[in-house]
Amino acid sequence: MSALITTELVALDADLGPDKDSVIRRLAGLVAGAGRATGTEALHDDAMAREAKVATGLPGGIAIPHCRSGAVTEASLAFGRLDPRVDFGAPDGPADLVFLIAAPEHGDADHLTLLTALARALVRPEFVASLRAAGSAEEVVDLVQDVVSPAPVAATTGATAAATPAPATPSSPGRSLVAVSACPTGIAHTYMAADKLTAAAKEMGVELHVETQGSSGSTPLDPAVIREAAAVIFAVDVGVKDRDRFAGKPVVQSGTKRAMNEPEVMIREALAAADDPDARRVEGGAGGGTSGAAAGGGGKPSTGSEIRRWLLTGVSYMIPFVAAGGLLIALGFLLAGYPVALTDPDSGNTWAKDWVLNNSLFDLPTSTVADLNGGLPGYLGAVLFFIGSLAFSLFIPAMAGYIAYAIADRPGLAPGFITGLVAVQVNAGFLGALVGGVIAGFAALWLSRLKVGRVVRGLMPVVVIPLIATLIASGLMVMVLGRPLAAAITGLTNWLNGLSGTSAVLLGILLGLMMAFDMGGPVNKAAYAFATAGLASYISDPTENTGPLVIMATVMGAGMVPPIALSVATLIRPRVFTPAEQEQGKAAWLLGLAFITEGAIPFAAADPLRVIPPIMIGSATTGAIVAAAGVQAQAPHGGIVVFFAINGVLMWLLAIAIGTVVGALAVVVAKSIGRKKGEDVPEDAVDLAHAHSPAAVPARPAAV
Repeated sequence: MSALITTELVALDADLGPDKDSVIRRLAGLVAGAGRATGTEALHDDAMAREAKVATGLPGGIAIPHCRSGAVTEASLAFGRLDPRVDFGAPDGPADLVFLIAAPEHGDADHLTLLTALARALVRPEFVASLRAAGSAEEVVDLVQDVVSPAPVAATTGATAAATPAPATPSSPGRSLVAVSACPTGIAHTYMAADKLTAAAKEMGVELHVETQGSSGSTPLDPAVIREAAAVIFAVDVGVKDRDRFAGKPVVQSGTKRAMNEPEVMIREALAAADDPDARRVEGGAGGGTSGAAAGGGGKPSTGSEIRRWLLTGVSYMIPFVAAGGLLIALGFLLAGYPVALTDPDSGNTWAKDWVLNNSLFDLPTSTVADLNGGLPGYLGAVLFFIGSLAFSLFIPAMAGYIAYAIADRPGLAPGFITGLVAVQVNAGFLGALVGGVIAGFAALWLSRLKVGRVVRGLMPVVVIPLIATLIASGLMVMVLGRPLAAAITGLTNWLNGLSGTSAVLLGILLGLMMAFDMGGPVNKAAYAFATAGLASYISDPTENTGPLVIMATVMGAGMVPPIALSVATLIRPRVFTPAEQEQGKAAWLLGLAFITEGAIPFAAADPLRVIPPIMIGSATTGAIVAAAGVQAQAPHGGIVVFFAINGVLMWLLAIAIGTVVGALAVVVAKSIGRKKGEDVPEDAVDLAHAHSPAAVPARPAAV
């Protein structure tokens, strides 16, 4: 195994740029220049993508940008001792010691273990002091090799325990805590959080056992240790593996950054939770909000944030069904023609189903219907439409199932799916999915919390909970809720189908505003779910009323505008954007064309007041034009790729272009207000990572 760091990868007392984007690019250049990566830009982009999730600045003037990247051919460490310092989002100010940890996308376990050893060494003050005092690149290489050599690493893997030679604090005599740490890449934050917690526990005299769920492997905590623990700490940025092991334990949960910055506080919170009978606890077999990475500490999430999480989970899991099914349907229309969705009066099936069941590649169908293609194109189109229709029909059950899953974890999944399917059959549509998923989730959650005997306990997750929760939720849907919800859906559909003129324009404006308001958030997804539900209703029962198709075209067109508009804005007046934003603008237009509205998030997160209102104006402009022109979309996703499924595609593209220009000009104007003539935006302006962690941004002069 070759060395992780060489003198070629070290830059001492160097000016690597004014912001972390520049520093990461320069360090990535060292790795590529040493022949250990195929390209600077690819490694830089992967590192910045990881940076956008959680800022990598640490207390003490340290930063550890890191990533797995397909561009990396050999696991590497690039080190920069910066002069001047650069802000990486640490709570105590900018960093002067920066390690870029570059791991191959499918790196071997040995290399990953060594990389994590470095991350753990960075919590030791003496090692950090040696790096600052090093007089040459060779000395830095020796220091790093000493801490990443296999000998010391072998002693610290998997589950670790903090010895407690010091007398226990009065609040924790005879008690122990357990903790789990995990981050998306499993290389740095996972182990640094574990070591910070371990060191703090040792200093406080608290017995702590930590399980690190990272790339270099994980040794699960002994069940006896978990059983004896008074409380559990989850320092995680991702879900906890096998979380049911901790069922019933008082829990304190946060991201890994908080564990690194405030380990003592989290330990005190865990000890307090152990004494509090009303403390939040890990649910046994039911989510209860503990499966993800919480943003805060041990407090209970607000009702609003919980409802938002449930609904967004359902919609997020629904989208792949919609995208896959909708695109297959659109391809089916392209090959066979739109009549493939119509009903054959002789069989009562759609022409697509008839041809799939009765024909084959060796017995191709012939068409007697106008605009319906026969032969090989018609047969392939029928197959695509048939598969797509089945996939599309699953999106309402999937929405209900995953809403229930978000509430009750796995026990809620089957009742939620079944209730969603029932909602389809009683014509309750997406409203039935929302209501039914919530009912199924709470029914499963309630049942999972019941205290039952040992004999029944084994039957609960596989028989009792699915059976009773399904009866409760589906029974209510059939006997009580189905008809009112179906009436609401029918009334809404009739109203939409009757929209014309000014009413249609107003709806287009509203949908455009919603699509740009939070770009992938709950408001955006509500508008998208509304449109796809209407499209699903139309596809299952085509009529002369094409209102749902107009709404689908409106939502897709308006959702494409924000990233494209911001990309254009960076070209019109680049000096009002940071260098990082200018780079992001080069790719944002492509995301927009593919109907990935989230491409605008980095810009909006960094400067929300001067970005979101202007792009809302642009999207509303597109929405109004599309709705007024009556453009129709037969596909729910894909952007410009599904141009063939757009009826009135030229007007649709024109509307997107007009909205883009309006949005781009509005962004430029908003960004220019208050800025002196000739003044560029500061290159170290707050970026996405800082915007998501405002408490971690050190004070700086306000930009004008």
